[in-house]
Amino acid sequence: MTTATREKAETFNYTEMIKDKITGFGADFVGIADIEPLKELRIDPPGLLDPFARAVSIAIKLPMATFEEIIDRPTPIYKSIYQTANLILDQIAFNTAIALQDGGHYSLPIPASQVLDQENWYAAISHKAVARMAGLGWQGKNLLLITPQYGSRVRLATILTKAPLDVDGPVKNRCGDCTACYDACPAQAIKGVNTQTHYKNRNEAMNFSRCVEKVAGEFAKIPEVSVPICGICIKVCPFGRKMPVKKTDERNRRK
Repeated sequence: MTTATREKAETFNYTEMIKDKITGFGADFVGIADIEPLKELRIDPPGLLDPFARAVSIAIKLPMATFEEIIDRPTPIYKSIYQTANLILDQIAFNTAIALQDGGHYSLPIPASQVLDQENWYAAISHKAVARMAGLGWQGKNLLLITPQYGSRVRLATILTKAPLDVDGPVKNRCGDCTACYDACPAQAIKGVNTQTHYKNRNEAMNFSRCVEKVAGEFAKIPEVSVPICGICIKVCPFGRKMPVKKTDERNRRK
């Protein structure tokens, strides 16, 4: 075995070990993205990515029934589950960063839901963009990450690291001609424009200000909700409405 082959095998084994550890912490999906393409994103602070080589994207699924309770506005139950998911993700990201650090790799967890620019609604980095580059799903017409298994019924967080990890690639956009989110948007913010990779900016896909006005100006003022969330475009996405069937369940059904 050559030195290059041995190093490649070691990197693969370390990557798989880290992914197993992260799923052990409670993540449902884990992907690795190269830092370099992510430097084209809006980052706060601008040099945030400079010390790192990889971005680890993690996701947890949300209970499907949460969204079926939503009719024309977010519910108090969705608000609670949304906040609980963010806390779980922050804990997983924290544990992951410490595990990588204990392995000798400088690492930084980025909170699941932390808006730094309140005027323009930007965080330190776009978790959705990282997740797309890490192969967890594609960018939907609603600007959210769409996973094949759960649609957008997931929450995301990111860990930046110097660890030598194998990179996962983006997956194919599967939205096609679907207009479910466009038709259902209560703010009429979604333009229904598809993309093969990703949108150059928010306004290419949405009238973003309409979305902000609806979630922050109306929904967040509902006393039992009090946070800027919606959930309607997440509910109607066909990729999130079918109950996943485990292989063991499918075998039992055929008996």
